[in-house]
Amino acid sequence: MFEIKANNFKDKISLYNFINFELEKLIQNEPNSLANLSNAAALLWEYIDNINWAGFYLMRNDELVLGPFQGKPACVHIAVGSGVCGTAAETKLSQVVHNVHLFPGHIACDSKSNSEVVVPIIDNDLVVAVIDIDSPNLSTFDDDDRLGLEMIAMTLNKYIRWSDL
Repeated sequence: MFEIKANNFKDKISLYNFINFELEKLIQNEPNSLANLSNAAALLWEYIDNINWAGFYLMRNDELVLGPFQGKPACVHIAVGSGVCGTAAETKLSQVVHNVHLFPGHIACDSKSNSEVVVPIIDNDLVVAVIDIDSPNLSTFDDDDRLGLEMIAMTLNKYIRWSDL
């Protein structure tokens, strides 16, 4: 499964369709939500180029708490409304940030991160988690990344029992 790389795809949408297809195969018959999120983080890490962190923050007691991820150790607690992840959670809107150093209140868990995309995962009108991906390069992410990750968020919502986490 992991012989294919991002540069094998004609565009980002094709890449995200492939990631989503592989994700669904991995998680559709697995009842363990933690294992499924862990595999989702690994898939994102494996297939998206030019990133230095890929994972999830889970909503717990009105704050985001570190969930499964790939990359360097990260901030454990993020207040809703703080930084890119907290802003996505507060607004329920995906965030594509070309230069995190210009984002008001950016939280620098890894000083090498320069751009970021964050997609809230919403279940029954409540933010249950966010997908967070960082890059050491400026302007790595665009609307195709946002759309692709929003599709992945919908797939996760089909199979993850958020109350189990």
